[in-house]
Amino acid sequence: MTKPANKSQVNTEKHRMLAQNSGEAAWRLWGPYLSERQWGTVREDYSEDGDAWNYFSHDHARSRAYRWGEDGIAGLCDEKQHLCLGLGLWNGQDTILKERLFGLTNGEGNHGEDVKELYYYLDATPSHSYLKMLYKYPQQAFPYTTLIEENRKRGRDRPEFELLDTGLFDDNRYFDVFIEYAKADVDDILMLITAHNRSTDAAPLHILPQLWFRNTWSWGYDATRPALFADETDSIRIQHADLGSYHCYFDGDPDLLFCDNETNLPRLYHQQTPGYFKDAFHDYVIHSNRHAVNPERHGTKAAGHFRFSVPPHGKVEVRLRLSKNQNLQPFNDFDAVLAERRNEADDFYAELQTAITDTDARLIQRQALSGMIWSKQFYYYDIPQWLKGDPGTIQPPPQRLNGRNSDWQHLNNADIISMPDTWEYPWYAAWDLAFHCVTLAMIDPAFAKNQLLLMAREWYMHPNGQIPAYEWKLGDVNPPVHAWAAWEVYKSECQCNDGTGDLDFLERIMHKLIINFTWWVNRKDADENNVFQGGFLGLDNIGVFDRSAPLPAGGHIDQADGTSWMAMYCLNLMRIALELALHDRVYEDIATKFFEHFLYIANAMSNIGGDQHIGLWDEEDQFFYDVLRSPDGKAIPLRVRSMIGLIPFYAVEIIEPELLDKLPDFKRRMKWFLDYRPDLAALVSDWNEPGHGDRRLLSLLRGHRMKKLLQRMLDETEFLSDYGVRSLSRAYHDQPYVVSCASTPMGVHYQPGEAESCMFGGNSNWRGPVWFPVNYLLITSLRRFAGFYGKDFKIECPTGSGIFLSIDEVADELSRRLTRIFRKDSNGRRPVNGCDERLQNDPHFKDYLLFYEYFHGDNGKGLGASHQTGWTGLVAKLLQPHP
Repeated sequence: MTKPANKSQVNTEKHRMLAQNSGEAAWRLWGPYLSERQWGTVREDYSEDGDAWNYFSHDHARSRAYRWGEDGIAGLCDEKQHLCLGLGLWNGQDTILKERLFGLTNGEGNHGEDVKELYYYLDATPSHSYLKMLYKYPQQAFPYTTLIEENRKRGRDRPEFELLDTGLFDDNRYFDVFIEYAKADVDDILMLITAHNRSTDAAPLHILPQLWFRNTWSWGYDATRPALFADETDSIRIQHADLGSYHCYFDGDPDLLFCDNETNLPRLYHQQTPGYFKDAFHDYVIHSNRHAVNPERHGTKAAGHFRFSVPPHGKVEVRLRLSKNQNLQPFNDFDAVLAERRNEADDFYAELQTAITDTDARLIQRQALSGMIWSKQFYYYDIPQWLKGDPGTIQPPPQRLNGRNSDWQHLNNADIISMPDTWEYPWYAAWDLAFHCVTLAMIDPAFAKNQLLLMAREWYMHPNGQIPAYEWKLGDVNPPVHAWAAWEVYKSECQCNDGTGDLDFLERIMHKLIINFTWWVNRKDADENNVFQGGFLGLDNIGVFDRSAPLPAGGHIDQADGTSWMAMYCLNLMRIALELALHDRVYEDIATKFFEHFLYIANAMSNIGGDQHIGLWDEEDQFFYDVLRSPDGKAIPLRVRSMIGLIPFYAVEIIEPELLDKLPDFKRRMKWFLDYRPDLAALVSDWNEPGHGDRRLLSLLRGHRMKKLLQRMLDETEFLSDYGVRSLSRAYHDQPYVVSCASTPMGVHYQPGEAESCMFGGNSNWRGPVWFPVNYLLITSLRRFAGFYGKDFKIECPTGSGIFLSIDEVADELSRRLTRIFRKDSNGRRPVNGCDERLQNDPHFKDYLLFYEYFHGDNGKGLGASHQTGWTGLVAKLLQPHP
């Protein structure tokens, strides 16, 4: 039996993480690893045409067993997702038991897929010793049909129709359902569900905390079933071959319901097969069908069914304990343990936020980091099994063997991975993940390092060296930011450990990234001239053309961003090699290789047109552009001023003189190469002129080009908004850019909000909004420039304002503008919440934050995926005072 918690017995959160990382205690065994959407994913799609959204719909989800994972509300599971714990609710009105979140498919939404629920991640610790989430549940029938039909009617020029727009919350007729988890030990978990009635009337509420096993027995491999069954104390006994035995205790006297996590064949396929199916609790609670549940009280899915009439402005609580230990008095120390874990979470964040004096900034940072922790997910995808189908099921169409992801036969993923958004994007995305790790390193560097290494492991990285992009198309190309992220994570850990970093991690990731770099050079340099392509490179609809598709008139695009990313990649790998060379001189040669390759790329950017003397830098416009290479050899600059032309800022590195002195071979070779190739030396920024502190600068931007780009970027009529740097110049608001291709005019115009085209599904927009990842890279790059130029180099900011700032002060200003999206202004309003008065003023809404995918270029309103804490979680880094 677990003893009451006290200070002398319970380790702090930092001690728990040390124990986890040393292998002494498995605090991460259980975590918030349950997805919020498994239906509509590629993994569950066995269709002939790859239509994942329609093959496995929300309507099927309640009745059909998943093959590759599970989903639920506020869910918890073990690291292999053997056993899941989640929440079921019914308000007496809904047509569906609320067991998972509802949203629109890509084809149903006027701006693509979109979750239509209200929920917030409020608190979390890295060990998952404490977790807190809020789900807002209407007291009237959930408007499934209204949400589908109204959004379907709306054009792309209109905003999305959201749950708040239905009026269900107008009279406060809803429940605030808070879900908290606290661990008494690594395998002893407390769950508290607190439902507040915000209405002036009493309201019925059914609460069903649920346990279930991921279905591993129906696919024809191992028919062994785990078991849940009621024991003599009216608790639930749990038996699993890998997990062992657990016990689940409920405080109170709920009805214990049991069924099996198996497909309801009669409902979906009209096969009259007896059984107690996955949707049994739905039938039991809503349709009073007592025959739906197993009267012998055992199965592979179970729930405690609590019924309440919640008084006006009152609350009810449900307490549950899931424990490896048998406990005759499981709730004696419940409140003490929960209070202890809450206090420890407060202490953990108080120490992290010591330098943050503003209360609102602390709230924003804590919720951002909590959202990142809640966005961890068990991800399972075995390509050979998925393509061939399972022996226990109907064989999938043979076309799949040559269809989506069929050239990734090596890929077999079954890991905990940081997700961009656990509903809209419940699958990893390679470049998103790199940004996640930079923020996660603030609170859990071990997990951040593991994530970066994971993408480079043999069961992820393709044998040819490509890093998998995302499940919809593993072979798509994302920007090569893993080396940058690895270096940022390494430096972050050094700062926390008195200058000591994890060289083993740095060396492991370096070896794998060299393989990936070689893939880029061999596959994405069409003319073998160090000018790179790569497709859309994460910037979706930013260009005139779909850059991942064949061009209408043939040819290809030499990409300013693709080439700049590779220049940045060279410098990142060079810097990692230099760090490793301090401990192993072998890496000096590798650093030299990437130094020289960077210069070759810098040279290529200046002239890709041969006799036409056309480069990616346009001397007339003083900007970087993509160049269209037509089949007849012509080189045509695509003069669209977009984020593409600012990405060259990212290729910057400073080398300290002390470092050079410690690496004589690298220093000697570098000097020889620059003397031997003065044409290349002239392309980088003032290498022969010592900078601030006698440092040396490598950059694609000489002083003149850097000033010109900064003038554009800091111009409020072009890129600079009150909320960061726009992805497209505002100059195209009244005068769109138009080019003729195959006698067809094609254009780009400024769209600060949602996308008005369906390119890449229409669910994101790079033609005007502000995006955190590219802005964060601009800020970190400016910090590096500032380290070279010092405080004396001034630039007008904003352009035309008469105010001159140092480069470091410009970086500070961009940080202020980005964090302003979430901060309260002088009237207490947060730009992220737009014009919605409830979100801005209601005390039960205004301090609960959503970290959107991107933000309106003119007013800062949150847009796109509403829970993309992943890379928007970078706001937590920006709120941390810069040293």
